[in-house]
Formats: sequence, structure tokens, C-alpha cells
Amino acid sequence: MVAANDPLAAGSHFPSCIFRSTTGLWCPGCGLTRGMHQLFTAHPLAALGENLFVPVVVVAVCVAWWSWVRTSFDRPAVRVPAWVPRLTAVVLPTALVLYGVLRNIPHAPFSALAP
Repeated sequence: MVAANDPLAAGSHFPSCIFRSTTGLWCPGCGLTRGMHQLFTAHPLAALGENLFVPVVVVAVCVAWWSWVRTSFDRPAVRVPAWVPRLTAVVLPTALVLYGVLRNIPHAPFSALAP
């Protein structure tokens, strides 16, 4: 659905970001739908221009899907090293907050982070 329908087109089926609508600020997730559309239409650099976390989301969805497929065929789920959950519990929230703050600074080079 995201590949076939441009989220920026008039009459788009996709809702706008509630955080953006209420505060006027870009949240860390703003641009993910537009970025996925760009990725599905073979524009990977434009996808990164919409949101830098597009590759992180793609990897997370692929790992979750692959784990689901494996368990569907009575195989063990994808195992991650013990340090990965601890690292992501600290690094990912910190990166999201930092990205959310930096993309709302209206001066170069930070203004390039806004979609």
C-alpha cells in the first residue's frame, strides 16, 4: 500500500503525524511513511532524506519477520547476542531523543534532518 500510494499526494489515505499537528515540531518518526514510499519506489537516498531511521526500521521488520517465519516452521526464533538488548535499551532511545531534538533546530546543518 505504501509503495502504490504516495503519502504526500493530495487525498492520501495516510494520516498526518499527531505530534506534528499539535506541536508543529518534527517527531523522530516523522517521515518514516514517506521514506518507506521512497524506498519502495527505488529512491534509497530520498528515503534517507525523509528519515535517517528508515534503515533501522527495515532491519527490525526483516528480523522480526524472519523470526516469525522460523517459528512458524517449528524452528527456534532468531537468537540475538545477550548484549544486543542491553545496548538497544540505551542507545536507541538516546538516539531517538537526540534525533528528535536536532531535527527541530532551524539552522544548518540541523535543518537538513527535517523531512
